[in-house]
Amino acid sequence: MTLWTMIIKMSEGLGKTCAIFFLTLLFSLPLGMIVALLRMSKNKVISGITRFFISILRGTPLMLQLLAVTYGPYYLFGFTVSRNKLIPVVIAFAINYAAYFAEIYRGGIESIPQGQYEAAEVLGYSGFQTFMRIILPQVIKRIVPSVTNEVVTLVKDTSLAFTVSYQEMFTIGKQIANSQTSFTPFMVAGVFYFMFNAIVAWAMGRVEKRLDYYKI
Repeated sequence: MTLWTMIIKMSEGLGKTCAIFFLTLLFSLPLGMIVALLRMSKNKVISGITRFFISILRGTPLMLQLLAVTYGPYYLFGFTVSRNKLIPVVIAFAINYAAYFAEIYRGGIESIPQGQYEAAEVLGYSGFQTFMRIILPQVIKRIVPSVTNEVVTLVKDTSLAFTVSYQEMFTIGKQIANSQTSFTPFMVAGVFYFMFNAIVAWAMGRVEKRLDYYKI
């Protein structure tokens, strides 16, 4: 198999890699905020349960979570989540990354001085208005570098989908490498991941620059 043929075949898997990446962000970013607010709840039961689940998701391998979501329902209850493996893969990724984003959000929210809440209350803002108009813009500014690190990690973590035989880029590269007894497909995959990460880092850098107008 020629190098060009390898590139074409792995480019087909790149589309599925991108699907995992973008769908994970689509669901995990808002879910992470919900989890963060539950984690910060004044209700100790809600806060305690949320903290427990976060610790499980952050303390166990993403690979294990992928296997649990994809195959667990069948072994436990006799049904599959979906015949399309993209669905359980995205569910596992979204839940896992929501736990990490939740802690990033929580750190950002708790870094805002209490005086800003009090000032907003004096000005007549409701709790929701205070959060959306005053707190959240500052939180976004502060957490962009940490979120960028997680997003870059997500690009590389998409390769874990090979554990459930989802035909993304790394899975295809591994299959070609096995059939050709060659390390070249892995090198090609590495170049693809590097370029993907470079684009993501550039995009997140642009976002950070756009927020430079807001100094804290």
